[in-house]
Amino acid sequence: MKTAILATLAATAAAFAPAQQGQRAATSLAGAFDNEIGAASPELGCWDPLNLVADGDQARFDRLRYVELKHGRIAQLAAWGYATTWSGARFPGCENFPAGHYAVLKIDPINLIPVLLTAGALEVLWKQKEGSFPGDFSATAFPVGFGPFAKTEADMIDLRTKELNNGRAAMMGILGMLVHEQLDGKPFIFFDKFDIYAPFGN
Repeated sequence: MKTAILATLAATAAAFAPAQQGQRAATSLAGAFDNEIGAASPELGCWDPLNLVADGDQARFDRLRYVELKHGRIAQLAAWGYATTWSGARFPGCENFPAGHYAVLKIDPINLIPVLLTAGALEVLWKQKEGSFPGDFSATAFPVGFGPFAKTEADMIDLRTKELNNGRAAMMGILGMLVHEQLDGKPFIFFDKFDIYAPFGN
């Protein structure tokens, strides 16, 4: 856990380190994708500290963007579920499970069946729409998209950008909650005064 915390701190420090002049395309920034949604800022463009797409490979960029969106969606669900279990809510048969990540250590194999079935269904039933942006799973009988909220191309770009940024925030958020839970058993430091931890013996 200490290693994970140190790695997170190092990555955060690197993210805010000033860029050297004249090295935009050669180091942390990939000029070929500066106009893609989700750019860090007009000045930073597509922030790529490991030069994963510095060669302008569109297929690789699309694959990494697809993975980023998927992880962001999972992280949003994880943060929601994490907060829900700490509120005391439980599925039938899981009433005695602890909150937080300790539930993973206590779960019985039979309780994993619904989780695995749901994950499998999501992977099999929802398909990427050919020729569309990464993460557009509308090529199914039960389409998943932005529905009536995206009436124009500008609406679509706006909603895609918001989803991408919310996913990034959720990835950092769930990591922060896990770290705080390990440090003092209280993942929600801003709720201390409400004594929400009393039911969990913390």
